[in-house]
Amino acid sequence: MMSPEPRRLNLFEAFGVELEYMIVDAASLDVRPITDQLIRAECGRIESEINLGQISWSNELALHVVELKTTAPESGLRGLAGLFHQHVQRINQHLSLIEPAAKLMPSAMHPWMNPDAEMKLWPHEYNEVYETYNRIFDCRGHGWANLQSVHLNLPFNGDEQFGRLHAAIRLLLPILPAIAASSPAMDNKLTGTLDNRLNVYQGNSARVPSLAGRIIPEPVFTEEDYRAQIFQRMYDDIAPLDPQGVLRDEFLNSRGAIARFGRGSIEIRVIDIQECPAADLAVLQAAVGVLKALCDERWSSSAQQRSIPVEPLYQILALAIQDADQARITNTEYLSLLGYPHNSATMRQLWQHLIQQTSPDLEADCSRALETILSKGPLARRILNAIPSADGSLSQRTNVRSAGSLWEQLCLCLQSGQPFDPPQLKSA
Repeated sequence: MMSPEPRRLNLFEAFGVELEYMIVDAASLDVRPITDQLIRAECGRIESEINLGQISWSNELALHVVELKTTAPESGLRGLAGLFHQHVQRINQHLSLIEPAAKLMPSAMHPWMNPDAEMKLWPHEYNEVYETYNRIFDCRGHGWANLQSVHLNLPFNGDEQFGRLHAAIRLLLPILPAIAASSPAMDNKLTGTLDNRLNVYQGNSARVPSLAGRIIPEPVFTEEDYRAQIFQRMYDDIAPLDPQGVLRDEFLNSRGAIARFGRGSIEIRVIDIQECPAADLAVLQAAVGVLKALCDERWSSSAQQRSIPVEPLYQILALAIQDADQARITNTEYLSLLGYPHNSATMRQLWQHLIQQTSPDLEADCSRALETILSKGPLARRILNAIPSADGSLSQRTNVRSAGSLWEQLCLCLQSGQPFDPPQLKSA
């Protein structure tokens, strides 16, 4: 007798969270491709994923990245920050015993990794998929080898819920980097862009542009339309490069939010990893509060939300990638869909409005982290402001490795579970 299908979860009935971290040398902070050694230290053998109760550990494409994720959908986000933090400390304990010692480092890009020289693919189970990606796209670039993000999975049950949720997520995606950007440095320098991870991510599959599109998903609101307009186009475009169909799956979709119809969820992928799980969960709870309000049509109808095309949303996202909280939005239609009463706003002002309107229910450590983000900017802004320069110009900050104590401090924030809030930073 066949077992019954599991009950489909409804909107905001459960949440799935994934956090990615890089493993670095404890002394030099250079990347260390030893995720397989870490997993073996925990369970005695090399596995692609190990279930440790509410939290599981798994590999990623790059051998220096480890993912922590909720094993099953969780009924709420409260309590997850502490749980993830326990696993961060557990991993750091294992890494401290490896010779030479290693540890986890937060933020969404390693600031001086040379991916051409240092990238190593996961060589074990699931390797066929990674090797296929590597053959087609050459995964040595930053856009594949040097990315650490947070994924939030939100359930839906049927087309009506999918349409409402997808419309809300499309509106929220462009402004998430304003509170989540944590990657101001790459190639050992500050680039002037606050979210370098998203900047390189959007070009990582340029050989097959339909995989990522414009990061903002197309305005499609039923499963049938999504499969026809997004999935089928991707599969057709990749087929000449992947005749065996290794990549013909929903995971091929690289947009900033991807529909997973097989599991009945949408996965949001534009969020940089923060300095500690409390900050990650603060960002997620802020996002969920806004999404609930949008799905409830508090400021605009779902029909109005669905009417906005890709390009205006992408233009706002591009501003957020560049300037995060200080980017200014002048698209009055977009602002009105989010209930903002004025004709223009910085993204920090818009987020302050949204948080005031939605009042997310935060634990004390997450509340403190969100207050830091709203008052002093996202982690990328705080990193940028903490790196000294002779005249304050970005051109003076072209050797971020020399600011070693800053990156050590970020590692300490992760180990201790504290937001990065150096005393010299002043509220804007």
